[in-house]
Amino acid sequence: MTGAVSALASELPDWVTLLRAPNPGPMTLDGTNTWLLRAAPGEPAVVVDPGPADEAHLAAIVAQGPVGRVLITHGHPDHTEGSARLHELLGGAHVLAVDPAHTIGGEPLTRPGQDLAGFGLAVRLLSTPGHTADSVCFLAERDGQRVVLTGDTILGRGTTVVAHPDGHLGDYLTSLELLSTYREIPALPGHGPALADCGAAADFYLAHRRARLDQVRRALDAGARTAAEVVATVYADVDRSLWWAAEWSVRAQLEYLDRESDGGDAGLDPA
Repeated sequence: MTGAVSALASELPDWVTLLRAPNPGPMTLDGTNTWLLRAAPGEPAVVVDPGPADEAHLAAIVAQGPVGRVLITHGHPDHTEGSARLHELLGGAHVLAVDPAHTIGGEPLTRPGQDLAGFGLAVRLLSTPGHTADSVCFLAERDGQRVVLTGDTILGRGTTVVAHPDGHLGDYLTSLELLSTYREIPALPGHGPALADCGAAADFYLAHRRARLDQVRRALDAGARTAAEVVATVYADVDRSLWWAAEWSVRAQLEYLDRESDGGDAGLDPA
């Protein structure tokens, strides 16, 4: 699927700024979204996802200064590759992530609901593993206006990959159920346009994932023996150049079905 997963946001709060990195591609859509949250002119901003190590993009972030803190939604390189250089350019602003490998100058993010308030903003950590084991979202608020920064857990267009074996479909479905409770709050994704309603987008994703699971079950019943054979059946409508990524999701789906059936082998050969 390539369309928006819910209505697009017609406008964003005036304290939110998007800087899109110049790294478009099949997995990054128009490029990685770097979001800046600033409570008021002159206040230090909070940056979410520095993006790739592109000097022009990082310079554009610095030009929006001052910056007080950098937050990471998950550790994939298209979100984090520029972190160390941005930390340097900003004179040591802390970079905070779940994974210590992507945390610079501060302590890793550890607690669901962790309070990250500061610089005139209320920011709370939402633990949303599934796309990756370290995936999180952030609920940010200023003066009663709220947004959810969803990283790759919810995209602005199309659907995301469950990056097996690091990602886990059971975790991902639980994370989507959590995000579905944030009704009528804009979703600011890691790629693609902002969405008007995080809850509605999560509902769409949940329905899509459950439909895919049904398709995988039918493919297995019809005799598919390997993950690649399931991909060829279930993802026949997807460009073949992306089947390698679809196979990640299929392996996550098969693992989920194995657990659902109390450890059965889902009828697959180990290929």
